[in-house]
Amino acid sequence: MRKRVVVTGVGVVAPNGVGLPAFRAALKAGKSGIRWHEPLKKLNFSCQIGGIPDLREEDILKVIPEAERAKLGEAQVYAAFAAVECARSAGIPVDLSNGFKDGSVDWQTGVVMGCGIGGMDTIFEEMGPAMAEAEAAEPGRGPAAMGTGVVPKIMGSSTSVVIGRFLGLGNLTSSNSSACNTGTEAVFAGYNHIQLGLADAMYVGGAEGAHYAIWAGFDAMRDVLCSKYNEMPEKGSQPMGAGACGFVPGSGAGVLRLETLESARKRGAPILAELLAASCNSGGQRDGGSMTFPNPEGVARCIRKAVRDAGVSPSSISLVNGHLTSTGADPQEVGSWMAALELEPERFPLIQSTKSMIGHGLGAAGAMEAVASVDQLKEGYVHPSINCDEVHPLIRAIASSIPRSCVEQSLELVIKASFGFGDVNGCLMFKRWDGR
Repeated sequence: MRKRVVVTGVGVVAPNGVGLPAFRAALKAGKSGIRWHEPLKKLNFSCQIGGIPDLREEDILKVIPEAERAKLGEAQVYAAFAAVECARSAGIPVDLSNGFKDGSVDWQTGVVMGCGIGGMDTIFEEMGPAMAEAEAAEPGRGPAAMGTGVVPKIMGSSTSVVIGRFLGLGNLTSSNSSACNTGTEAVFAGYNHIQLGLADAMYVGGAEGAHYAIWAGFDAMRDVLCSKYNEMPEKGSQPMGAGACGFVPGSGAGVLRLETLESARKRGAPILAELLAASCNSGGQRDGGSMTFPNPEGVARCIRKAVRDAGVSPSSISLVNGHLTSTGADPQEVGSWMAALELEPERFPLIQSTKSMIGHGLGAAGAMEAVASVDQLKEGYVHPSINCDEVHPLIRAIASSIPRSCVEQSLELVIKASFGFGDVNGCLMFKRWDGR
């Protein structure tokens, strides 16, 4: 028998807002968090804009003890910061000032927190310089020059490990990495772990740092990143827009606490939404699918499975929160949504791209967008897709479904999807919580 799984808390560190209240306000206002960054110009990047959270050191130290902060890389800081907010919003007390000496472990709660390209800040800013300086001063000294704190900062699993430590989680503690689908896939994994009866609750999501080395490979691919709006950074991300010319890189973290309805009710926890279904698949890199482009049939199948498993009609979906990256793939994605939902243009639900305001957060993208999806359900609004006044000519049929300004209305179902490099796909179906 399938368990009912609900969302009882969320946390977010986004380029346009750190913490849920700031994120919500920015989404409603159509506020972009994309800025021009001088270091990218100095490094001769073609794309010199990006989304980086305004998370200052003094704010970090209000949440993360200084001794712990020194052990964390950038993505891990984002992950930990968002996870603490998530736990507290779910009614879980978190006090990091005692140095983890209370000895309590929550054996029924775990974490799946992913990252796309982790540890680059440590590799480039700590490991490389330390090795080079040591070799110059003392040839042959070798790896000892790096010190003992490097490995935890570059481990792929550290985004989940730090959350497990901060929250005292004793169940599955794991990290996934599935390119742009990472955050959505983590929700899928946590949902299924609960369905198997292996945990009462799971923290799920994704994080990504903002070091230039993470973005450099994409910039080297040329036409992949946006390079035409360095003088107008807030206009750079144009999902579904006629001027879309490449995605804008972003960073941050999103965390959701998934929990069985039974556990949530027993705790008297706040319930933000219900997760009806989660699906993941791959297009096999066939029939047009490749390392960098999705097989449209795989995308449609992933969407259809989420709809089918949720037991809902496509016509009852209120909102599509798409992957929609501001590239040439946007029309194909919209085509896959239309094929999967089998709805005429005039009956197509509202469709939006959170990336229009925060850029493409890579391993964090799906998680930040899932937080946005849940909040819109809970609060009854639809955030705009900005920079879309002129719709791409290939998707004009559904132009009326794209909100250009915030819409205040009650939503019933929000479907959220991610499609990543490697032809991998993920889809989530959230339902408004009505108390039943």
